[in-house]
Amino acid sequence: MNSPLPSPGAPLEHYVSSADFDPDQFEAMSAGQQRYYMASQKKLMWWKFKRHRLALASGIFLILLYGMILIVEFLAPYGLHSRNVEYIHSPPQAIHLFDKDGNFVGPFVYGRKMTLDIDTLRRVYTENPADVQPIRFLCRGDDYRFWGLVNSNLHLVCPAVGGQMYLLGTDRLGRDVLSRIIYGARISLTIGLIGISISFVLGIVIGGLAGYHGGLFDLLVQRVIEVLQSLPSLPLWMALAAIMPVSWSPIIIYFGITIILGILDWTGLARAVRSKLLSLREEDYVLAAQLMGASPRRIIGRHLVPGFMSHLIATATISVPSMILGETALSFLGLGLRPPITSWGILLTEAKSVSVIAFYPWLLFPMIPVILVILAFNFLGDGLRDAADPYK
Repeated sequence: MNSPLPSPGAPLEHYVSSADFDPDQFEAMSAGQQRYYMASQKKLMWWKFKRHRLALASGIFLILLYGMILIVEFLAPYGLHSRNVEYIHSPPQAIHLFDKDGNFVGPFVYGRKMTLDIDTLRRVYTENPADVQPIRFLCRGDDYRFWGLVNSNLHLVCPAVGGQMYLLGTDRLGRDVLSRIIYGARISLTIGLIGISISFVLGIVIGGLAGYHGGLFDLLVQRVIEVLQSLPSLPLWMALAAIMPVSWSPIIIYFGITIILGILDWTGLARAVRSKLLSLREEDYVLAAQLMGASPRRIIGRHLVPGFMSHLIATATISVPSMILGETALSFLGLGLRPPITSWGILLTEAKSVSVIAFYPWLLFPMIPVILVILAFNFLGDGLRDAADPYK
């Protein structure tokens, strides 16, 4: 039979043990239990994130990729604008270790001869097994200016002296596709980080003020967000990108595209921040901070936002791919970045027509890093979102 309810005003029974902490009980735990019991929240989040193997691998992949963009001049076998008119639309070359007689030579490519097909007017390249061209490492090749500051010609890999090495083929001007993909990574990857930084600031500030103050300001912000989210993204990007004058320098256009992508992507983050602050602003610690005279700016920045920063980081990692896709789409349509700046979207403009794709399918290779980066960011965001609450 259930115990009767206490009379109104009577103190409730205390169910939490008031006994002192028993150190013997702690000593009786296993080493793993003690380690988990004494771990900080950051350690618990890290342990949970490590269990998400796909997210961990994606994080390592992205770290290596972003580290790569610091030394693209050194990694690329050729210069960004290096041309070889004798190898226009040359297909990818395969790397070999053993020659035709089965002897180990090391990494090398076979030399090629070009002939013109009179019927189709296409260049036909045939390998010459007698022409073995060893690949060189840490070698001298095309000249470049490292970050536009230091002159150098040191490369990680180079073709043989007097030879050619086009591992992903060449384009219509005889430029190495692999080298241009490596150079394009610097623009395509950084435009996502800069754009998400702008979106991050706008989303936290506008969403934070709307969630904390509410009222008329919250109402206006929600209506603006609804209007922006109701507009189709691609036509809006195209319209804003088209208003930038053609006379602007490529650097100014780069920052212009970045600002456009950041300004149009803050709405989802602002709504997430607003919903979190609406629930957190009623907590006791917020009331205590208000009674102590803390300003709304300090309460939002020091007490509310840190409470769900892990959620914001996960949201940001998922939003970066949309920035990269936006730049790629605009550049592909000819409304984004323009040469001499090179990005993955600009490289894909080479493959606009069906005939080009049919005859030179290797011009679609810049699409592969776009897919890999987007998948990696999505997997990383899933792992961070799961690790944000390590107690589940």
